[in-house]
Amino acid sequence: MAAAQARPLDGITVVTLEHAVAAPFCTRQLADLGARVIKVERPGSGDFARAYDERVKGMASHFVWSNRSKESLTLDVKHAQARRILEQLLAGADVLVQNLAPGAATRLGLSFEVLHTRHPKLIVCDISGYGDDPKRPGPYRDKKAYDLLIQSESGFLSVTGSPDEPAKAGCSIADIAAGMYAYSSILAALIQRGRTGKGCRIDVSMLECMVEWMGYPLYYAYDGATPPPRAGAAHATIYPYGPFPAGDGKTVMLGLQNEREWAAFCRLVLRQPELVADGRFASNSRRVANQQVLHALIVEAFSTLTAAQVIERLDEAQIANARMNDMHDVWQHAQLKARGRWTEVGAPAGPIAALLPPGTTDAFAPCMNPVPALGQHTEAILGALGWNRTEIENLRREGVI
Repeated sequence: MAAAQARPLDGITVVTLEHAVAAPFCTRQLADLGARVIKVERPGSGDFARAYDERVKGMASHFVWSNRSKESLTLDVKHAQARRILEQLLAGADVLVQNLAPGAATRLGLSFEVLHTRHPKLIVCDISGYGDDPKRPGPYRDKKAYDLLIQSESGFLSVTGSPDEPAKAGCSIADIAAGMYAYSSILAALIQRGRTGKGCRIDVSMLECMVEWMGYPLYYAYDGATPPPRAGAAHATIYPYGPFPAGDGKTVMLGLQNEREWAAFCRLVLRQPELVADGRFASNSRRVANQQVLHALIVEAFSTLTAAQVIERLDEAQIANARMNDMHDVWQHAQLKARGRWTEVGAPAGPIAALLPPGTTDAFAPCMNPVPALGQHTEAILGALGWNRTEIENLRREGVI
């Protein structure tokens, strides 16, 4: 990559009042593309995600993942003197992102309606659990919303897990969905502003983001039809598609998509060509209906093979497959290593490994600057806004920063 070339968001300044995952993940994507991201944090404690755990050299795993390349400014936004500082920041900003508690930004005078009169080019992105449109507030507007709760409200839990018990996603999927829609919406708003010269408001609802991702099961259950069942790690409506144990105790994930693959699977993987003509398995719907019988046949055939041998046969038959990796396997994944996807970023506790952003290009190098310590950039930011050393010390004594 050409590190000297300009990044797409060079010269764009983002001010963010954020915590947890959704907004920080959004603004980290903006920082990756070169935006200057000023993260406003509570003095003394900062973003509460800093204290989630101590898994990365004493730092929190969520925080180091979603906060690199940002500048940390400590500021008690409820303090009377904070208003002047926020106004100075926003006067030079292109984007304001916030995911404070419902109504908090409005109480601080940071609603789009208030800000737009003074900063007509400012893009304001509000991320909330259920949406915060004053014209259509809805009965859920003021409810607190966390990732697991949105997974539940959106119907995700109803189709995820085993037949006996629902299961949440193993990562913050609702937060990530909201963060990515906020990110793409901000990029679109910047393009639009380039044409109109005006900023706009973006209202991102975690619920709506997750319901969008639930499009397939929603349409599968269209007009009162039966929803897809919970099927563990298997596909709910295609079979065989999911995990199968091999004889060495390891698990192989495979996915059959069509009748050509089914025939190849019988001949080359199971080594039972007679099953191709077996009426019980003559179509996907029949294989789904008879999956318990078919599962037993597959497990028996795999019982004398190692996972590596099963995968070799699946590759020969051109059947999609994967190993069931754990986190340690992913850190060592051969494909990621071969493509040079790992690098290092700085952090308060020292360098840490980091995955380069998806979407490789030769046009520019992504910004991979350090994860900030709490308040690390406070004095520099305030100094650039015109505050002298004595004034900054007074702000510190009064608990403003």
